[in-house]
Amino acid sequence: MPITKSAKKALRQSKKKRIKNIQKKKELKDILKKIEVSLAEKKTKEARSLLPRAYKLLDKAAKSRLIKANTAARKKSRITKLINRTK
Repeated sequence: MPITKSAKKALRQSKKKRIKNIQKKKELKDILKKIEVSLAEKKTKEARSLLPRAYKLLDKAAKSRLIKANTAARKKSRITKLINRTK
């Protein structure tokens, strides 16, 4: 356990950040899963409508260093390729 006042505050902050990061990652995984499920069900229009939201979440996650920039780019590329393949 932290002893100094600044260490206690840092612990409080890191707990809050951890909770927010977990929520953001969950939201990101959920939207990607929704796209995959809608493509599996041959609902291409629904998947296309979810694509901008997925892009936005991936870009924000990369910007805040939640995931690496190349990981975000790779995921965006693969999702787009999946959607374009299923016409």
